[in-house]
Amino acid sequence: MTSGSLEAYFPSVLPERWAKLVGPEGVQALADVGHTLDRSPAQKAMMTPAPEVVLRAFHTPPEAVRCVIFGQDPYPGQSHASGLAFSVEPTVTVLPPSLRNIRQELQDDLGLTLPAHGDLSPWAEEGVLLLNRHLTTLVGSPGAHRTLGWTRFTDAVVRGLVSTGQFFVAVLWGREAAELKPLLGDTPVVESAHPSPLSARRGFLGSRPFSAVNRLREDAGFSPIDWSLEES
Repeated sequence: MTSGSLEAYFPSVLPERWAKLVGPEGVQALADVGHTLDRSPAQKAMMTPAPEVVLRAFHTPPEAVRCVIFGQDPYPGQSHASGLAFSVEPTVTVLPPSLRNIRQELQDDLGLTLPAHGDLSPWAEEGVLLLNRHLTTLVGSPGAHRTLGWTRFTDAVVRGLVSTGQFFVAVLWGREAAELKPLLGDTPVVESAHPSPLSARRGFLGSRPFSAVNRLREDAGFSPIDWSLEES
């Protein structure tokens, strides 16, 4: 698919229920990002993750969303980005530092025994939307696509979810995620520093976000999330 038009491809693979939720403006934002990438073959060739998984987070239907964890942009390491914020494929053996910190906090918070892999897709199956604010970057260049226009689309996702009135908890890790607070209305928020090694010890480690999400859900009369990570 990498040789085709991303301007047409991105809107075509966004599931219909999400397309309806983000509306024409959100769908157009997707097309505009694709158009910009199509005009730069060099960037398109070095883009990560692969086009086929850029919108992988949206395999979780909007009505199934129970929690949203917001990231910044995909891992820039070769084959690290998986289309789910903070997650990697089970075949990745050297885990990114942010993911290692998330796993440490998960273990400290809930006492879970963790598999060796860093695949967080079981969370997606539990209704956790793992959403980066920018859905692509360049291999080896973190933040390379932060001016590409992705926030037009991901902001539309947030507005759409809030407009449904359904209960979900927003997890905001770091400055860029915190910028979404004005869009979240009365949505309950769990907030801390980013799990990156540059900031994890300034408020992420020890923040116990997973139990905090479950406490908010249970206080509102909803079932907790199973944060365990099964072996793939």
